Amino acid sequence: VRVSAKAVYSKYSIEPASPINFGAMMKGTKKTQIVVLENKGVLNFKFRIHQAPQDASVLEDKSSKQGESATSATKRSARKESSTQGHLNLGMFTVSPCSGSIAPWGQQKIIVECLAGQEGTCEEQLYIDITGR
Repeated sequence: VRVSAKAVYSKYSIEPASPINFGAMMKGTKKTQIVVLENKGVLNFKFRIHQAPQDASVLEDKSSKQGESATSATKRSARKESSTQGHLNLGMFTVSPCSGSIAPWGQQKIIVECLAGQEGTCEEQLYIDITGR
């Protein structure tokens, strides 16, 4: 009896690469940008988008030294954000969908909307957590 298996991990691409900049906007206006998450592997994978904690750069440094992904370290300590029906609301930004599954060689368009509210700069950091990476 011949038995074989092939161990693989999730392969993906994210376009455009970070950062996403909406530029200057008139107060009260809305702009939309699209991020494409593509599965370049042979297995389905699930993704979840969540907000990074305020100390994300500290976690990234620690996790890289300990061999753990910053995303999984952040997942355990992420602060609360508003997420309903596939939408994630972070200040002036709305992200949808914020979770899902992508088949091999498939892709998911993720919509990032910015509704310019109060004057000043608004900046948020998002993490895309992909299973089996």
